[in-house]
Amino acid sequence: MEIRDVIHGTIDVSRPEKMIIDSPFFQRLRNIKQLGFGENSFPGATHNRYIHSLGAMHLADMAFQNAFTVDRGASFATRYPEAFERLKSTLRVAALLHDVGHGPLSHTTEFAMPQLPELGLELPFGKEKRQANHEDYTLKIILQSSLTPVLRKAMGYLGVEPLHIACLINKSIPAPDDFFMVGAVDYRPILCQLISSEIDVDRMDYLTRDSFYAGVSYGKFDLQWLITNLTHHESGGKCYLALNHKALYTLDDFLISRFHMFLMVYFHHKCVVFDEILGRYLRSPDCDYVIPADVEKYVFYDDYHLYTHLSKSPNEWANRIYHKRPYKMLVEFHSGIPQGEPFRLEQEQLLQELLADLKEQGKDYILKTTTGEFSKYFRREDHAPLYVKYDNRLQPARYIPLQECSDLFERYSENRSITRVYVPE
Repeated sequence: MEIRDVIHGTIDVSRPEKMIIDSPFFQRLRNIKQLGFGENSFPGATHNRYIHSLGAMHLADMAFQNAFTVDRGASFATRYPEAFERLKSTLRVAALLHDVGHGPLSHTTEFAMPQLPELGLELPFGKEKRQANHEDYTLKIILQSSLTPVLRKAMGYLGVEPLHIACLINKSIPAPDDFFMVGAVDYRPILCQLISSEIDVDRMDYLTRDSFYAGVSYGKFDLQWLITNLTHHESGGKCYLALNHKALYTLDDFLISRFHMFLMVYFHHKCVVFDEILGRYLRSPDCDYVIPADVEKYVFYDDYHLYTHLSKSPNEWANRIYHKRPYKMLVEFHSGIPQGEPFRLEQEQLLQELLADLKEQGKDYILKTTTGEFSKYFRREDHAPLYVKYDNRLQPARYIPLQECSDLFERYSENRSITRVYVPE
């Protein structure tokens, strides 16, 4: 089967993948907007998680093929063709399902999700005392739902179990067997990196897609050049993702594009205030909107379900969302400004005076600070290393850790935050 996509053109879908796509859990993603409340700021941004997930699957295939082309991986692709096909197919399905657990309006309704133990997720961390998130629902749907036997039927011919797919979405899940071992090399690290890392197919698709539909240029980068220059590096019995050095500046552009998309699109003042108003509604004493722990009921919870509920609620916050009447932004302050510490202190004093004045007048307000971080990746001790490959005709190839090849992580080490005050009309 072929699917026509405005971003990538033709996306090929195999018969087993079509079985998964036709399932109610995946079809539900048609009714989950990719950018949540983003369409209130960017009217064209009405695209959904369904096409984003298909795009991620398409890019996962391209990335895998390029990382193991003949001149880079003949020993793997040629000597182990069955393993090559098995791992590629598992990666495609993991990319396809990486967002299947998203709630209505994407991240926005995680306020209303139950505590994790209520999901009954049969994994080592399934009883942690915290609120469940969309990734927990994703794992539950893959491992313990009516989609699970569909996955077994669709992928069984390759020996792929639902747990193998889950292992690529959450790298903390213990691998049940030697499924990811080929010869003496463990290929799970590179597959996990293609799903979630500084150079993953999820980001490649959503930056390209979101910038297109939002009508902005912040998220644009040379996607083809970046994917074409992906390769791999084996170290210590494990295979990791690497990038040819000639695409290093493209990667820099990719990283900056994501940073700017957060500051200019995902953190747009109207998106932020709608998120906050929904949060106020979900925390209201009279709010009766609860996302179920039962994933068979969860399949009916999409954007339309939420808006239908809001339309019937007498709650002020619910009415403001449904009728598009958010609080208005009164003022905003940006951190990281070049004027330095004196100017920052002046802005902080001005903000405190403003809040005191609003309180004195008995005016309601929303105070919200959003923070954009260039990269969380290298702050985590458990990250799998990314490498840059340097080679020429006179020397053997060298693989150098990414953070040693780019100064962007140092230059953008300071988080950027935007503090805004919103008031009624």
